[in-house]
Amino acid sequence: MFPKNKIKTAVIGVGNMGRHHARIYSQLNNVKLIAVADINEVPGKRIAREFNCRYYKDYNELLKKEDIDAVSIAVPTKFHKEVALNVIRYGKHLLVEKPIASNIKEAKEIIKRAREARVKLMVGHIERFNPAVQELKKLIERGRLGKVNSIIARRVGVFPPQIKDTNVIVDLAVHDIDILSYLLNQQPAEIFTQGRKSLTNQREDSAEIFLSYNGISGFIQVNWITPIKIRVLSVTGSKGYVELNYITQKLDLYQSRHTKKFDTFGEFVVKFGEPIKKEIKIQKREPLLCELEFFIKCIKENIQPQVTGEEGLKALIVAEKALKSLRGNKVIKI
Repeated sequence: MFPKNKIKTAVIGVGNMGRHHARIYSQLNNVKLIAVADINEVPGKRIAREFNCRYYKDYNELLKKEDIDAVSIAVPTKFHKEVALNVIRYGKHLLVEKPIASNIKEAKEIIKRAREARVKLMVGHIERFNPAVQELKKLIERGRLGKVNSIIARRVGVFPPQIKDTNVIVDLAVHDIDILSYLLNQQPAEIFTQGRKSLTNQREDSAEIFLSYNGISGFIQVNWITPIKIRVLSVTGSKGYVELNYITQKLDLYQSRHTKKFDTFGEFVVKFGEPIKKEIKIQKREPLLCELEFFIKCIKENIQPQVTGEEGLKALIVAEKALKSLRGNKVIKI
């Protein structure tokens, strides 16, 4: 039986992302935020006061004492497995922030345990829920770009101080790794990565990832060294070109105008005219709000999450292969 009334939720980890999970749960009409947990008392208690819920320093105490239906897990990646398995043990539905786990083995165990417990497992690949990404996917599926030739993604900015246990590929590039596969409905066949430890010796903080998708080229640039935040993606096809800005949710389509004919020497040529530019209208919404609404819908209506544990695993596999390619300086087949 699934709850017919409000879904009772909790958030474990109320740092950079978790506090926004708490905010949105507190605002949704069909949801009641029951409690938050965080080992840091000051922010934890502040969030609990702000959103009128209970605070726990120990998330296990929260799981034991509170009557809840679903949990958002927004702790550092290295704790994803431990927290997720405990949440599953209590039979609660869970949304795990990306990446699903620190490594493939841990991700598979989370997926297996969730399946055995028959609880919903969703992975927080938030860009899937960006309205501009949704519209771009429709353009591709409707053939507005013709045959896709290449996709280029650029996700750069300054180093986030809350990141302490991972590198720029697993933490940052995994967003666009997932989006490229989502837009193309396929996983890459090969991958090659270049990268470096530019500002620190502790972890890779910049990388360029080259991916091959059955004749389609993908390129992802990520770093934590660019002084401004940039989140853009472009797609080139036989009929046009599109530019997407993740932050502003702006989507510009450039439709090609070209003719094919023979010149005076009998040579076959393609002549391009001025492209037709069109700004695609986007109904802008906060991606995390869309994501959490869908998570709650999955529970209420007993439907499959848009980003399943298996899909989160696929993105992690490609990210790990990219890291292996970087450190081995070679092309990796996937």
